[in-house]
Amino acid sequence: MEIFNAIKQDHDHQRALLNMLAETSGDSKVREKYYQELKDALEAHAVAEERYFYAPLMHSDMTIEDSRHGIAEHHEIDELIEALDNTEFSDPSWLGKLKKLKDKVEHHLADEEQAFFQRAGKVLDKSEKSQLAQEYQKEMEEQQ
Repeated sequence: MEIFNAIKQDHDHQRALLNMLAETSGDSKVREKYYQELKDALEAHAVAEERYFYAPLMHSDMTIEDSRHGIAEHHEIDELIEALDNTEFSDPSWLGKLKKLKDKVEHHLADEEQAFFQRAGKVLDKSEKSQLAQEYQKEMEEQQ
C-alpha cells in the first residue's frame, strides 16, 4: 500500500462520520458517539499525516507550500472543533457549526486528493510511498 491509499481510507471514514453526524439531532447519545468518533479520527489523522506525509514533503520546493497549507487547515479544523466543544448538543447553532466543520474538512480532503497527491507522487519514490504508508498506519493504530 502507498501513503496515498492509507490517507484516502481515513478520508473516506471521516466523510462517512461527518455525513452520519449531520443526520443527528439534539442532545442524543448517537450525536455524542459520532462526534467523539469524528474528533478522535480527525486528531489521529492530523498527527499521522503531519508526521508521515507533510514532514517528508517539506523538503521539496514542489510540495512545501502544499504541506504548509495542509497544516494550516488542520489548525482551522481544530478551531472549529473547539467551537463545537463549547456548544451544547441541544443548541440550535450546533448543527450550523458542524456544517462549517464539514465544509472545511471536505475542502481539505479534496485539496489533498485532487492536487496535492499528484505533486507528492512526483516527489516521493515508490519505496518512500510504501514506507510512509506503513509508518502512517502504525501511528494511526497507536493513536486509537
